[in-house]
Amino acid sequence: MSVSNESSTATALQLQAHGGGAAQFAEAANVFALLSDPTRLHLVWTLAKGEADVNTLTEASGAARPAVSQHLAKLRLSGLVQVRKEGRRSVYALHDGHLRRLVVEAISHADHMVTGAPPHD
Repeated sequence: MSVSNESSTATALQLQAHGGGAAQFAEAANVFALLSDPTRLHLVWTLAKGEADVNTLTEASGAARPAVSQHLAKLRLSGLVQVRKEGRRSVYALHDGHLRRLVVEAISHADHMVTGAPPHD
């Protein structure tokens, strides 16, 4: 069996194991809705690389600081990011690796669409 077929089989088995109830679909739709805003997606993509404070996230995203703060509040309230205090600074991080992998795959897919790179598993 090729690596591609093994990967596809593993993914199919993972999907079967997790089921797909209404609650899971609703929660996944909420995540996608939150990530549908380009600024929030950029913030989460930046956090996929590691923790960051508001100044770093503002610089990375190119958005205004008040907008970044509002987006971070939504992401925090939804449970997608967590925050901890480090002196006067608030340091943000992704809640878990699932979100990190989701965003990395979404950006990789977008890169393929923009550059015309061939699809792959």
